[in-house]
Amino acid sequence: MDERRSDLKKIIMDTKTLPTLPGVINKLNSLSNDDKSSVQEMARIVSADQVLSARILRLANSPSYGFYRVSTISNAMILLGVNVVKSLALSSSIFEIMEKNSVGLWEHSLGTATAAGIIARKLALPEVEEITTAGLLHDIGKVIIGLKCAEQMPEIRSRIKLDELYISDAERAVLDTDHAEVGGWLSKSWFLPDKLSEPIAYHHNVAGSEDHRIKTSVVHLADVLIKASGFGDSGDSYVPPIQQLAWDLLKLDESLLQEIVVELEDKLVEVKNFSLELASAAVA
Repeated sequence: MDERRSDLKKIIMDTKTLPTLPGVINKLNSLSNDDKSSVQEMARIVSADQVLSARILRLANSPSYGFYRVSTISNAMILLGVNVVKSLALSSSIFEIMEKNSVGLWEHSLGTATAAGIIARKLALPEVEEITTAGLLHDIGKVIIGLKCAEQMPEIRSRIKLDELYISDAERAVLDTDHAEVGGWLSKSWFLPDKLSEPIAYHHNVAGSEDHRIKTSVVHLADVLIKASGFGDSGDSYVPPIQQLAWDLLKLDESLLQEIVVELEDKLVEVKNFSLELASAAVA
């Protein structure tokens, strides 16, 4: 393993060097691993942090999930599931960095979450909320690379522009790793379940996913569709092809894809408005 890649992995696996909320998260992790603990107990822990609670409820009521009626953390845990609320809690500080410094990436992430939810519902897949969350989290590795590899970012951007590379290829050329792998490391260090960490780690390489290829395929397709729509900014302007394996696993055809695209176009108007509301709230 190259030294740069190894060093970056050490930094990421040491959660103390990352923008997380260790107190709440450690308690939540121990409770979610205890079969006897109740949703109410977990909700009490999260609710004790008012800022965190507000951020989770705001996301739970976003167009990506489509509930618009989540009023308490207990309610969120019942509707979305413990894994989703835990993931939103863990990621809230990273989302905050996106909102402040990378609005385009934040919108790309919200759009991908929305697309993933639409695809999962259209295909009648189970665990729609978790698939939506995997879409929301799929590019968290980009934020970590931006934080921990700030000195290399100009070279990565230069490679994207001059060599016409996808951002993941430019990252690998400079860092010997990419945002998908980094996101996978991060999700492992957070003890997220494989059904969330695999789509994060393999959304650019569906064949790499071992146990959750359907979920990974959905996030891959969602990412491609959002890039094709021009919504948000993923870091490069190139639209990758839909991988044949994902197409086959999801049993897609042209008419089904067109239905998904039409529904997504309508929904993205709501997502944009939601993003603008968040931006104006942050300024106020």
